[in-house]
Amino acid sequence: MRPILLILLTAFSFFAQAQQINGFAKDENGTPLNGATVSLIRDSSTIKLSVTKSDGSYDFSGVRQGSYKVMITHIGYKPVFSTKFSLTTTDVTVPELRMSKMSGTLSNVNVAAKRPMVEVKADKMVVNVEGTINAVGSNALELLRKSPGVSLDKDDNISLAGKNGVQIYIDNRQTPLTGQDLSAYLKTLQSSQIESIELITNPSAKYEAAGNAGIINIRLIKNKAFGTNGSVNAGWNVAEHARYNAGASLNYRNKNINLFSTYSYSYTPNEQHFEIKRTLLDSVFDQKGTIFDLRKSHNFKIGADYFINKKNTIGIMVNGIFSDPNSTVNSKTLISNTKDNAVDRILVAENTATMKRENVNTNLNYNYVDPKGKSLTVNADRGKYNLHNDQFQPNHYYDASGQTELSGSTYHIVSPAQIDINSLKADYEQNFLKGKLGLGGKSAWIKTDNDFRSYNVNGSTEELDNDRSNHFVYKENINAGYVTYNRLYKKLVVQLGLRVENTNSEGVSNALKYDGTNYAPTSSSFKRSYTDLFPNGSITFNKNPKQPWTLSYGRRIDRPAYQDLNPFEFKIDEYTYMKGNINLRPQYTNTLGVSHMTKYRMSVALNYSHVKDMFAMIIDTAEKSKLAVSKKNLATQDVASLNLSYPFQYKSYSLFTNLSGNYSKYKADFGPGREVDLDAFGVNVFVQNSVKFAKTWTAELSGFYNSPTVYMGNIKGKSIYNVDAGLSKQLMKGRATVKTSVSDIFHSMKFRGESNIAGQTTNFSFSQQSRQFKLNLTYRFGSNTVKAARQRATGAEDELKRVQQGGGFIGNN
Repeated sequence: MRPILLILLTAFSFFAQAQQINGFAKDENGTPLNGATVSLIRDSSTIKLSVTKSDGSYDFSGVRQGSYKVMITHIGYKPVFSTKFSLTTTDVTVPELRMSKMSGTLSNVNVAAKRPMVEVKADKMVVNVEGTINAVGSNALELLRKSPGVSLDKDDNISLAGKNGVQIYIDNRQTPLTGQDLSAYLKTLQSSQIESIELITNPSAKYEAAGNAGIINIRLIKNKAFGTNGSVNAGWNVAEHARYNAGASLNYRNKNINLFSTYSYSYTPNEQHFEIKRTLLDSVFDQKGTIFDLRKSHNFKIGADYFINKKNTIGIMVNGIFSDPNSTVNSKTLISNTKDNAVDRILVAENTATMKRENVNTNLNYNYVDPKGKSLTVNADRGKYNLHNDQFQPNHYYDASGQTELSGSTYHIVSPAQIDINSLKADYEQNFLKGKLGLGGKSAWIKTDNDFRSYNVNGSTEELDNDRSNHFVYKENINAGYVTYNRLYKKLVVQLGLRVENTNSEGVSNALKYDGTNYAPTSSSFKRSYTDLFPNGSITFNKNPKQPWTLSYGRRIDRPAYQDLNPFEFKIDEYTYMKGNINLRPQYTNTLGVSHMTKYRMSVALNYSHVKDMFAMIIDTAEKSKLAVSKKNLATQDVASLNLSYPFQYKSYSLFTNLSGNYSKYKADFGPGREVDLDAFGVNVFVQNSVKFAKTWTAELSGFYNSPTVYMGNIKGKSIYNVDAGLSKQLMKGRATVKTSVSDIFHSMKFRGESNIAGQTTNFSFSQQSRQFKLNLTYRFGSNTVKAARQRATGAEDELKRVQQGGGFIGNN
């Protein structure tokens, strides 16, 4: 806790007195310009945004002392900049700025302003990864672990604002993977590929209704510059085992076509240490071990956009990941009696797994944009995942001395799986009754085919274990439609939405079961079909644009993942296994929220959620001494959460802080001795500091703290914190960047927790090589010019209008 306090004290010591900046924007004839976008810039960073009034005036309040300049953009006019000026102890009036109209074609403008580290908006928080020093050498899962309000348990299950059931999107497209498959996929995405991470706690009806806690959308980097350009990068991480990564991008864009491509390779060894101590009846199982993972991954993306004319664009994109992770688990379990604690026997397990992860996605898209407010977007997607696990697990029992082997058994488990996804989606918007009307729909077809085979190994021969082998096929079809309507009144902004989703699912499990004489084919199956309505809406009270209040409501669903329905028994060791639950039902969440923003900066949000039939990881007993892990529907979960965000800037120093707290009530009754009644309170603190010096140097200090809380309904996790520090240097006139950082300086990223259910107490701890020294070099070549006139200015003005309707522009770099 002491390092986090140090960061906070350092951060808040920079506060200073704030002043005001004002001025006027006019055209070349001296006529005031109404609705022009005004950007306040400091050290190439956009600090604040404003919009000119009918008399052409604009103003910025609450500005700290320092040197600034103003940039004004407006459709049909050339951008104009003020001269640099200093703000001290008195207000500043910027000399009148006049804008001249563009003639002929739109000109090129190179805008060098950098994005803020974190942006807090009305419906989401955006963590801008690209350019952040301490993100270097990390993968997507590591970045999520350090994001505001996000927490991960020992099995990498993701929670947001104290709730599980988060949906992960990649470039606005939902990924079908969950659990360990999702974790493995996110570990292959390197930070060099990621532009930003969007944390959306109250998605609109335009998004799929899945995701009780909301949506985390990972946006990958895409070319925006005209001409030929690209980059190369290479990284080296040092810990217990060295890691390497490298990548390149090559792009070309003109007024008719945009071609883009990226490739990256990562070599990522990782060593974890774990301890699990279980007490059940009169036995104690004290397990200690190490897990060594080695992941070698190839990631690629290639695509093209063709601009038919100013209104119509078609595009194609193909991206994929090829990875072959290997894992080795060595563990020793001391088995003793609770009466005298004397060790009775020792289990030594050596688990080796060879895996394959292949994924290729294809997207065809069409975009229509009419200057009068009409737009249509159509996306057709096809995704294919090939997953293969080959696990070899010998188990040896020794006497208390560990010298004499008493017995042994060896298992060989082969489980190939294939996931096929096809979807078609259309979104349409137009002006309607002084507001904006949105209509859309989506149909998705998913098929998973999992063939699970378990073999008993005896010397050089293997025999199929029919009792623990089967073939599971799961199909799911979701058809959805939605309508949204947004309207701005004088002092009120209303956003309403309704989504309807029809779900049809079917699972078939085929196996061989012993009938007393022979093994005979047997089959079990289930079918489900249900339709749900998901209303969503918000009202923003905007009497004072700098002090908006927003009330919101949303209903969401979280469907069981196919792995959680799969009745296969996955053996971890002789005493631990995981198994799916075909009776697992969807969980539903209703959320109410109120938020307030002060001067487009400080944001406060209070939310309450009620979760029905919540998924919970239940640790139960089987055959008296064996541990069974599965998911069941916990009766209810009630969650209240509070989130506060605040940015600060003084001269070349900038800070972003985020504090989130949540209270959860879990309650369920699975029978005598199997009740769950837990109260959980959790706090997450996120702090990011940045300071620029000597023009080309930047230093960062960031960290987070998670208080003790409850994961998955019955696992009490202890506190965890992390501190990172980094330094970057610009070279070759900004073409090259060298970044170096140290992650988890105090080596505090250790997950510890306990559970107590069904008469069994379990204590565990997990740690990995989170403390690393990282070095990264990036070189950019070619054009970096962006055609900014209509497209860029329109985007900026749309953003400003949204800000005035209750959003915000927060956190500066």
